This record gives sequence, structure tokens and C-alpha cells, in this order.
Amino acid sequence: MMTEIGELLEGRFIHELKNRFLCEVEIDDSVFECYVPSSCHLANFLKLEGKRVLLRKNSTPKSRTEYALVAMPYKRSYLLLNSSLANRAVEACIHSRRLYFLGKRSSIRKEHRVDGYKTDLFISDTKTIIEVKSIIALDEAAVFPTVYSERALKQLKQLKELLQRGYKVWYFIVSLNPYVQKIQLDSRSELIKLLLECEGLGMRTKGFTCRLKGKQVSLDSEIPLEMLS
Repeated sequence: MMTEIGELLEGRFIHELKNRFLCEVEIDDSVFECYVPSSCHLANFLKLEGKRVLLRKNSTPKSRTEYALVAMPYKRSYLLLNSSLANRAVEACIHSRRLYFLGKRSSIRKEHRVDGYKTDLFISDTKTIIEVKSIIALDEAAVFPTVYSERALKQLKQLKELLQRGYKVWYFIVSLNPYVQKIQLDSRSELIKLLLECEGLGMRTKGFTCRLKGKQVSLDSEIPLEMLS
């Protein structure tokens, strides 16, 4: 299953601005401020200056920027630069056979609050929370987490409490690079230590890649997770 992201156009990336949600791009010899839908500066993962990028027009009338960053050409495909597309790819795939292990899933809620926690997806049938984390990496083995995230730590602490209250939790780590072959969990990270505590309470963790094809994004392959000491 795929999710439609609309018409795409090509530009050239100039640089990121101080505000991590903004960058400048060149389109047809004109410079535009562009929205960067990423939880942290892309410079932490990539050197984008001067590179070709794909953009889409913002559909929100009151948006500060006219365009949003989507992807960059990479090998024979694209590397996604919009972290929210991982969530959309999972959501589009939720009823497919690929996610059969989730069990009954006739009632799906997006960004539903469960005891104060804002879920990415919530399956009401089975009280199952799905948390989606996206990663950007160029190597075939992607390390998770790539950067320190106080927000991600807080989320896992909340998920730990919800597991103790009887909720089911699936933690999906999704590579925005379709060529990543595996995800290595950094055992030295505080986040992974907390993730393991959650797994001890029943949380399940899976790795996936997603891919841009034309104007659609899909959950591409399931990839293995391994512990990196």
C-alpha cells in the first residue's frame, strides 16, 4: 500500500537556516524559503548544499513557506528528507498482510491521545500503540539513535508506564533510505537501554525501509535489528 504525496518539483538546496524547520532552495533561478519537516537539522546526517532536491507546494493557506522539502535523488531511487512520510507509509500499510502480526485492526486512530500520550497510531480493537521513528543514514548499516533526543527519551518513559497499565506497544524504526540493509541499536545509548526495558515489559520493535516511487511513498522492506556494543 502507498500514500500519495502530490505533485513534486525539482530545486537546488542552498543551505539550512538557524531555525531547524527552514532552509533556502533555488527554483528556476529564484531563491525561496522552504519548510524542512525534520525533527533536527539535516546537517547532522547529510551534506545537502548544492544538491538537487524534490519539493512539493504547501497546501496550508497560512503556511510561512510556499514549498516543503521531500527528498533528494540517491542512487537509482530517492532518500526521503521528510520524517513524517515514514508515519504516512506505515499508516497506508496498516491493513495490509505485511503488518499481519498486529492482529485485529479494524479501528485505527491517528495521533490519538492515550492517558495523555499522543500516539502516532492507535489500534482501538486491541489497545495497541504504534510509535514510528524515522532515521536518515547513507551506510548500509544505520545506527539508531543517530542523535540525542530528549523527546524520544520522554516518549519511551511514557510508553513504559503504558505497558505497565496493560497497553500493547509496537516500536517501528523506519529508514528513509531504501538501501539500508539493517539497523544497529547503539547499546551505549540511554535511549536503547530504556528501549530494552520496554521490550522486557512486552514492547515489540521492528525495522523497515520506505521508498518514494513517482508521487507515492510506501513501506518497502522489513530489515533486521541488531545490537551494536
